[in-house]
Amino acid sequence: MDIISQLQEQVNTIALLALNTFGTLQRDAPPVRLSPNYPEPTSKPSEETINIAEHPKAMSAALVDAAKKFDALVSALPLSGEEAQLKKIAELQAENEAVGLELEKQLQAAEKELKQVQELFHQAADNCLNLKKPD
Repeated sequence: MDIISQLQEQVNTIALLALNTFGTLQRDAPPVRLSPNYPEPTSKPSEETINIAEHPKAMSAALVDAAKKFDALVSALPLSGEEAQLKKIAELQAENEAVGLELEKQLQAAEKELKQVQELFHQAADNCLNLKKPD
């Protein structure tokens, strides 16, 4: 997989981790009193609530790891200026032109050979048709 595809995959991973983290935090958040006019929310800390406290730490660690991997991929990208890119494009275009000319020569030679084979085939077919059966 090329580096751009890896970067795209890593962005998707970061987005998924962020979505899951926010959803989990929202789902597991303890009830909060919104106004002094409302009664105090009733919640009993349970063993499950204590275990939930570890989830944000693990999820934030996963997000940090994903971000570090993304940074490593970005740093692996080749850094070149516009002049270097234009020079590379010119080189590739020249190479493409040379290969195109070679292919054109090969195509012409193949067409010439095809005409010769077709002519020989027609001659052979005519010779077969012109043969007379012995009396």
